[in-house]
Amino acid sequence: MPYLGSDEAVRELKRVLANPHVQADRLRYRGAVLRAKRLAQLYVGAHARGQPELALLAVNTLRTDCAHPSPLLRGLALRGLCALRVPGIQEYIRQPLLNGLRDKASYVRRVAVLGCAKMQSLQGDSEVDGALVNELYSLLRDPDPIVVVNCLRALEEILRQEGGVVINKPIAHHLLNRMADLDQWGQSEVLAFLLRYTPRSDEELFNILNLLDGYLKSSSPSVVMAATKLFLVLASEYPHVQTDVLVRVKGPLLAACTSESRELCFTALCHVRQILGSLPGHFSSHYKKFFCSYSEPHYIKCQKMEVLCELVNDENVQQVLEELKGYCTDVSVELAQGAIFAIGSIARTYTEQCVGILTELLGLKQEHITSAVVQAFRDLVWLCPQCTEAVCQALPSCEEIVQDSEGKQALVWLLGVHGEKVPNAPYVLEDFVENVKSETFPAVKMELLTSLVRLFLSRPAECQDMLGRLLYYCIEEETDMAVRDRGLFYYRLLQAGVEEVKRVLCSPKSDPSLGLLEDQAERPVNTWASDFNTLAPIYGKARWAVITADWAAEPRCARSPSAIPSASRAVTASSSEPLISEGNKEVFEVHPDSSSHTLIPYAHLSAEQFEKTWMSLDVSCKQALPWHGAAHPDTLQTALQVVHIQTIAMSKAGAQPWKAYLSAQDDAGCLFLVELLLEMENSEMQVLVKQSEARAEALQSFLVVLRTVMGTVVGLRS
Repeated sequence: MPYLGSDEAVRELKRVLANPHVQADRLRYRGAVLRAKRLAQLYVGAHARGQPELALLAVNTLRTDCAHPSPLLRGLALRGLCALRVPGIQEYIRQPLLNGLRDKASYVRRVAVLGCAKMQSLQGDSEVDGALVNELYSLLRDPDPIVVVNCLRALEEILRQEGGVVINKPIAHHLLNRMADLDQWGQSEVLAFLLRYTPRSDEELFNILNLLDGYLKSSSPSVVMAATKLFLVLASEYPHVQTDVLVRVKGPLLAACTSESRELCFTALCHVRQILGSLPGHFSSHYKKFFCSYSEPHYIKCQKMEVLCELVNDENVQQVLEELKGYCTDVSVELAQGAIFAIGSIARTYTEQCVGILTELLGLKQEHITSAVVQAFRDLVWLCPQCTEAVCQALPSCEEIVQDSEGKQALVWLLGVHGEKVPNAPYVLEDFVENVKSETFPAVKMELLTSLVRLFLSRPAECQDMLGRLLYYCIEEETDMAVRDRGLFYYRLLQAGVEEVKRVLCSPKSDPSLGLLEDQAERPVNTWASDFNTLAPIYGKARWAVITADWAAEPRCARSPSAIPSASRAVTASSSEPLISEGNKEVFEVHPDSSSHTLIPYAHLSAEQFEKTWMSLDVSCKQALPWHGAAHPDTLQTALQVVHIQTIAMSKAGAQPWKAYLSAQDDAGCLFLVELLLEMENSEMQVLVKQSEARAEALQSFLVVLRTVMGTVVGLRS
C-alpha cells in the first residue's frame, strides 16, 4: 500500500472517485476504497480541533462503519472515531469501544484497547470508568499477544493517578508464560511491568529467573537490557547472582558499544560506565573495543576515553596511553584536550609514564595542547606531590603559548605555589603584571594576585616591586569589583605582618588524600539497579531526578483546583498554616540499628492517595531540626530518591514558608507520610511523621534514615 500522501496514492484516489462503477463493484476496488476512507478519516481528524461542529457530522458515518462486516473497516472506523479531539465526543465513542473490546477480530481489539487510553485522556481528571478497567484487565488473557501488551499500556495511562497497572501473582505468571509469543517490543514492555511484582518466596524468585534466563541472550538489545534490570532488581539480596548476570551480558553490551547506531552505542557506553562503578576492570580484557574510530562523533569518543581510564591496569597501560596519545593531536580541540585530561587522570596511578607523555606534548607548541597539559599538571601536583620536580622542569616557555583563561590560571597557580623550584618564576609573573591592563579575564587577575603574594613569601627580593605595582593597579585603576576587593584584602593582610600572611596563605601545597574523592569505593549494584535501562545513566542521576520531577509536576499544574490535594495546594500557595496541630510532639532520642529496615523502591502514592491517607492518620512523631540557609529542592529530592523516599509535593526554592510532603513504605508494608516545614525566621526545619501502623521500632529506623539524608544534604550534625 503506497503512502497516503504520495503522488501514486493521490492519482489512484482520483481515479477511484471518478469511476462511477466503484459503488457497484466494491469488491474489485476494495483496496482503493479502504485507502479513500482512511485518507478521509485522517483529514477529518487533523481538522477536528479547528472545526468541531463539522467534525461531529462524521460521527454517525464512523459509528456505522464500526459495525461493518469487514474487520479492517471496523478497525479503521474505530481509529478515526478516537482521533476526533472535540468536546463531548466521549459519549459517542464509549459504546463502540466496548463493542470493539469484545470483537472477534484481533485487529479491532488492538485498536479498541488503545482507544480506551485516548478516551481517558479526553476525559481529563474525571473519575475512571471501572467497567472499562475491568474489561481491560480481562483482556490481559487475550490470545493475541499485541492485545495483551496494548492492554498493559492502556491501563498504565488510565490508572496513572492511582499508581498505574497492578501486577499481582496471577498476572505476573501469566505474562511470563506469554513472553515467548511476544515480539521484541512486547517483551521489553512486559519485562518493565514485571518490575512491579515481588516474589513471595525464594523458590518463586528462582523459578522466575529461570524462565527469564534465555532473554539475557536475546538478539534485541532492548530485551537484554530489560531482562538484566529485572534480574538485578529481583536478585537484590543475592549479590553473586547479580555479578553472574553482569558477566553474562558482557557480550551483548560490547556488541552494542560497537553498533552502527550511534544512539545505541552511546547508551551502551553509559551503562558500561555504570557497571564499572561496581565491578572495576569488568571489561579490562576487551579494552580495545573502546578504542575510538575516526568516523565516530565527538560524544562517543569522549565516552570511550572515560571508559578507557577506568579499564587501565598493569597489562594494558602502555597500549591505552599510546592510543590516548594519538588522540591528543586530533583536529578537534575538544577531543584533543579530553585525551590530555584522560592521560592526566591515569597519571594518578601511573605517574612517571604519563608525565613523560605530557611533557613530550609540550614540545608541539600548540596553544590548546599546552593549555590542557598545564591544567593537567596543576591537578596532578596537588594529588601526586612526587611528580612536582618533573612538572616544574617542564613549565618554562609555556607562558608564551598559553592564551586561554583556564590555562593562564593553572600556570599562574603553579608558579605561585611551586615558584621556589622554578628559577624564572618571578620573571614570568612579572610579564603577567606588565600586561595586566590588557588582561581580559578577571579570574586570571585574581589568581595572579594570590600567586604573587605566595611567591613573595619565599622570594621577597625579586617580587616586592612587582607586587607593589600590581596592588596599586588593582586598588586604584581596576574596574572589576571582585579584583579590586581581592587587592584590598591582600594589601590589608600584608599590613598585618608577614607572619599573618603566612598563616592565611601557606596552606599545604598538595593533598594526596583528596584522590580518594575521585577514586570512590566500589558501589553495590543495588545502589543503581533501579536506574539501569533508564535515562539516568545518560543524564546523570541528579539531573535525571530534576527532569522527572518536572514531569511529575506538569499534570498537577494542569488540573483544576478542586482536584489538587490540600497538601499540594498548601505547598503551592505557601500557606503559613500547618496542616496538623501542635500536639503530640515527641523527642527523637534513640538511634537504633537501621540496617534491618528496608524501604521498598516501587511504593508510589498519588497526590489524592496521600491526602486521603494523611487526613485519616494521627501524628506519630514531630521534631525540629536546626537549619541554616534556604532549602535546595533539587538536591534534597535527589538524595531522598536514593533511599527510596518519594516526593509527593515540594515548594520551589526560596518560597516562604518552604514545605515538602514525602512518603515511603518499608518491606513490612508500613507506610510513612512526612511533612517538612521550613520558616526562615525560626532557623529550623519542622518534621512531622505519620505511619499506617503503630510500630515504634520501624518509626525510629525511618527517622534515622530521614535524618541521615537531611544531615547529608544540609550539613546537619547527628
